[in-house]
Amino acid sequence: MAPADGRLIDPELDRVEVEGRPVERITERRWLAFHKPAGVVVTTRDPQGRTTVLDLLPPEHQTSRLFPVGRLDAETTGLLLVTDDGELANRVQHPKHKVAKEYLATVRGVPGEADLRRLRQGVELSDGVTQPAEVQLLTSRGQYSQLRVTLREGRNRQIRRMFAAVGHPVEGLTREAFGPIRLGRLHPGGWRRLRPPELKALREAAGLTVG
Repeated sequence: MAPADGRLIDPELDRVEVEGRPVERITERRWLAFHKPAGVVVTTRDPQGRTTVLDLLPPEHQTSRLFPVGRLDAETTGLLLVTDDGELANRVQHPKHKVAKEYLATVRGVPGEADLRRLRQGVELSDGVTQPAEVQLLTSRGQYSQLRVTLREGRNRQIRRMFAAVGHPVEGLTREAFGPIRLGRLHPGGWRRLRPPELKALREAAGLTVG
């Protein structure tokens, strides 16, 4: 039986039973949207002493239980999800669910129709041909162009390698969306908690039925 004398329990250390049955703890998982600035590394700790994602969060979120979902290279900016929900994080990253990630890429030169076709159909990289991507040329000014790119896979530095392969190196890259979650008006280094409708949509994107 639970103590009736007002004693406090430590949910991390104490086991609570009612009529011989353990009481499961109800833990609210944290999901944060974070705008990663350039130069910040996506890891919980960095042996080289570089600034990590967790370093920029408030003290109450700087715990070993929070971790970034997926990765962005140090110079890529934009939306990064941070959570302590390992189960859902694994599902949204699993290749079979093909959760879309949307980016704005600034590249050198103006990709032609042949370049765009290769990007959309698949580009041969050192680790194999990429899956088809959604690529839209937005603007071209002087020596640079801006494109919207949507991927449904997550290889290391994939967009940078794809554009390098077609002769248009990336000069700037920002993730605008991860599945149904969008960066919106978050400023670099800013964060916010995901709203219940966003979490519901994220679970649905990961193939979980929401009652």
